[in-house]
This record gives sequence, structure tokens and C-alpha cells, in this order.
Amino acid sequence: MTLLFACITWVFASVACAMLPMRRQYIPGVILLIAAPVLIVWIGFQVHPLAAVAALAAFVSMFRNPLRYLLARLRGEEPELPK
Repeated sequence: MTLLFACITWVFASVACAMLPMRRQYIPGVILLIAAPVLIVWIGFQVHPLAAVAALAAFVSMFRNPLRYLLARLRGEEPELPK
């Protein structure tokens, strides 16, 4: 699998996940959340570290709410889930 194919597949999977109702986004969203750092590191090795920084910025922008939730859970808070 090439890097380009993997990245395009990830983007289409993210778009498909975003179209799901909120209660059905959790499992595919977690899978995408775990797969993204792997792709970002792969981009950094094969393309350029600055491309990986740009991909990381896009990732953080796209997943800002789940990342806020995970950070709150790590701090011991009980954040409210959307209904």
C-alpha cells in the first residue's frame, strides 16, 4: 500500500464517519484517531518533516473535540458527552 493510497483512504473514511449520527461515530472515530499518528509519522519519513507538521496541524484541527475529551479524562475530569 502506498502512502498516497493510505492517506486518501483515511480521508474518505473520516468523511464517511463524519456523516454518521453522533452516537455511531465513536468506534470508527477511535479507529481513525489511532491510525492518524501512524500516517503522520509515515508522511514524515517518506515526504518531509514539515509535511508531517502540516498533517499534525490538520489532524489536531479536525479532531479537536475528541482530543479535548481525552485530555479532560486524563486529568481526571468527567466531561459531558453530546447526546
